[in-house]
Amino acid sequence: MNVEASTLVEFVNACHRLETEGLIRCSSGNMSCRIAEDQFMISMTRVWLGQITDEEVAVLRVSDGAHLSGPKPSSEWRIHQGIFQQRDDVSVVLHWHSAYATIMACRNTMNVNYNVIPEIPYYIGPIGSVAYHLPGSEELADQIANRMKDHELVLMQNHGEVTVGTSYEEVVQRAVFFELACRIIVVGGENIAPLSDDQTETLTML
Repeated sequence: MNVEASTLVEFVNACHRLETEGLIRCSSGNMSCRIAEDQFMISMTRVWLGQITDEEVAVLRVSDGAHLSGPKPSSEWRIHQGIFQQRDDVSVVLHWHSAYATIMACRNTMNVNYNVIPEIPYYIGPIGSVAYHLPGSEELADQIANRMKDHELVLMQNHGEVTVGTSYEEVVQRAVFFELACRIIVVGGENIAPLSDDQTETLTML
């Protein structure tokens, strides 16, 4: 299965940007992009996204997860496949582990109001969460796909984060704004007051 050179270049550049934005470290994280109705490309297993090349991208089938070409895909490929199966409107899936967002994923309570800045309700909406499951497992992928039916971003307990979008720019923006909100919450502690329900509702209607 051949992927157009320009498509690969765009994917590689988007992966490199994740490191520039401080969203990934070493081999953490993975990203995918739908390239046809029943196909998606995804970063290979254990690759450093900040240094990925066009030879380190695999192509899989959405319907059954079959490996069509390229190197061994990320161990989290089931997450991406499940989301693409559930959401026809999604073109890009990003799984990352930025510092402050992952701190929030490791907290005892997941009942957190992330609407501390307007960008959260405006660009992302409600934040979903799932319990811990073994990374790469079918159980984890199924839980995320189910939560992603009505969320644009999901936290995985003691693991990391997943967000979706129609473009690389959209998923990067969502990840960056969520990381900012989590940093504000962690650093500000009890002194942080989230937006009111009325303020949040107004932003979601813009």
